[in-house]
Amino acid sequence: MGLSAAQIKQGLDAIAAREPGMARALAVAGYPEPRIRPTGYATLLRTIVGQQVSVAAAASVWNKLEALLGEGISPEALLAADFDALRACGFSRQKQGYARSLCELTVSGALDLTSLPADDEEAIAELIKIKGIGRWSAEIYLLFAEGRPDIWPAGDLAVMAGLHKILSLPARPDENATRVLAEPWRPYRGAAAIFTWHCYNNPAL
Repeated sequence: MGLSAAQIKQGLDAIAAREPGMARALAVAGYPEPRIRPTGYATLLRTIVGQQVSVAAAASVWNKLEALLGEGISPEALLAADFDALRACGFSRQKQGYARSLCELTVSGALDLTSLPADDEEAIAELIKIKGIGRWSAEIYLLFAEGRPDIWPAGDLAVMAGLHKILSLPARPDENATRVLAEPWRPYRGAAAIFTWHCYNNPAL
């Protein structure tokens, strides 16, 4: 379960107390809504389905896969499915490979999503064993599904752009600068990340 509204508020208030830019942006934009996804295999499979396509296209593929394989799309059912049948659902060869990696790791027990390491970097290392799941996808899972409070996806373009606005920087920071700028915000960087997305398209900032 992702960070609650109370956790987001606590984190942002703590950062705003020592970061004037955050305090100013918070006064203008207000607190963001929580972003919550279920924990487990299905959320990671949805991530794979949704890569590089629109939300509507991803939903269409997901619905077709569920019609073919059953609600929730169990890993066993997907592994047993015919390649052409999956392709007819809009599931490309590449994404089928990624999904198969996730399913095989899940079925074999090599990936246990109920007990990922408590250390964030170790948890990310476990998740990126799945083909097609990079650092960004792993961070998003840990933030939105597990609600880990200090996840900071510094490579996210909207996080960089949001930070540019929040801190009134002369230019959008790159990934390394985004990582450095947020160091003083530990252990609340997850709330800060959610706030950067909230500010990204806010015309008042």
